[in-house]
Amino acid sequence: MKRMSGLAHSLNAEALNQDVKKLHIYIREAASSGTAAHEVELGIWNQILAIGRQAFGTFLTLQGTGDLGASIRLADGREIMKLEAPHSKPLRTIFGKFELKRAVYGSRETQKIELVPLDTRLQLPASEFSYVLQDWDQALAVENSYAQTDTVLHRILGFHQPVDSLERMSKDMSQEVEGYRESQPIPPAREEGKILVVSADGKGIPMRRASGEAPILGHRSKGQKKNKKRMATVGTVYTIDPLIRTPSQVVESLFRDPKQKKPQPDKERPHPEHKQVWASLTHEKDGQEVNSADVVFGWLSGQAEGRNPKGNKVLVTIMDGQPSLWEMRKKYLPGQSVVEILDLLHVTPRLWMAAHVFHAEGSGAATEFVKERLLRVLQGDVGYVIGGLRQMATKVGLKGPKKKTLERICNYLETNRARLRYDEYLKAGYPIASGVIEGTCRHLVKDRMERAGMRWSLAGAQAMLDLRSTVLNGDWDAFTQYRIQEQTQRLYPYIRLVKKVEWPMAA
Repeated sequence: MKRMSGLAHSLNAEALNQDVKKLHIYIREAASSGTAAHEVELGIWNQILAIGRQAFGTFLTLQGTGDLGASIRLADGREIMKLEAPHSKPLRTIFGKFELKRAVYGSRETQKIELVPLDTRLQLPASEFSYVLQDWDQALAVENSYAQTDTVLHRILGFHQPVDSLERMSKDMSQEVEGYRESQPIPPAREEGKILVVSADGKGIPMRRASGEAPILGHRSKGQKKNKKRMATVGTVYTIDPLIRTPSQVVESLFRDPKQKKPQPDKERPHPEHKQVWASLTHEKDGQEVNSADVVFGWLSGQAEGRNPKGNKVLVTIMDGQPSLWEMRKKYLPGQSVVEILDLLHVTPRLWMAAHVFHAEGSGAATEFVKERLLRVLQGDVGYVIGGLRQMATKVGLKGPKKKTLERICNYLETNRARLRYDEYLKAGYPIASGVIEGTCRHLVKDRMERAGMRWSLAGAQAMLDLRSTVLNGDWDAFTQYRIQEQTQRLYPYIRLVKKVEWPMAA
């Protein structure tokens, strides 16, 4: 047996040497003949892949089958026996697919496998895809469709991967995200800003029709949407230093002509520190429905407590006017000291709607109308703005849809009046717009999950949200290492035993 293994090794080593010589000859011939650089670049890459395949194949051959004798005694005193027939395992790597022949140990009576020494020694993943290939696959898949991921890697590596395998891989990989997230330490206090900002929003994800659900008919009833979406709750938390501004500066920045040169700021604008994002879909766990808002606000609460344990940071919550979000704030981030701010960018569209009740869209009068009232809102005169709008409606005898539109706007401002103290917020240097959460919804959900024709299963959508949030948090490399370590500990409880034995390398 050893003689055959040695022969296989010598053949592999010779093939590897021949491939290296071929590469050297190719380079000299290409240089001599003046081959175009792009052709040489691709030619070298293809030969490097061939060398890599030979090298990795040689590495696997040297490992042998992991035959450690007729029996192995475990730490608990039990003796497990080598089963008669070796077992095969496919292994897909960045160099292609290999087939491993492994000795396996367990109970001969039940044929239950308890130990595969070769898998343990090599710390192989549970699936047939190597950890490196999984990393490359999913690093691409979080940004591109699974089909496009296969297309790109096929151009680079020269082989295809089934799309359904890439999707399953995403779900498997995401199982470790929660554990990774919980294992992360709180950011160092010296790296944090003085204001702790928490924000949340909802974003719809197009879902696949559930099994057994009737297909959409040609005619839809009133209010029935063509695309079925499930709402994800998206949350973000970060710290930032104060930036004191005046109402006039804010208005000027919002209405600045994009063609004009942006004025140089007096000091560098503070940036969010240690921004973390996450999103969850409502799902079922142990037969009970788990609300996505409870999940995300529970996480935000933990983040706020960990990053502000002494309560010496100002806690600012910026969100839109959705009542359910503010109810969640009270539930998970209680306290009178929390500063509630209605996102200014949800106020300005309503001022534009009010302007178009009285003035033509695109007119200078409409622009001046908005600028004047926005300035008053930022100065803390929300009551003046609401009263003025209602007086104008009465004065011109507003009726019908326009009157209803204006009344909705006034009611919105009145309902959120306590969150519109922008004059106080600006003097304190608090952020007043939720650009961070808006950007998070776009980057985390829309850019990947709302492309034309995309439909998601609940498990597939949550897996993608988990993996994309890991990327956006800047944790991908650390997460992949964490995942490998966790899986190794779980899959290979006898790794210390295998490391202690003298390994029978192929001769």
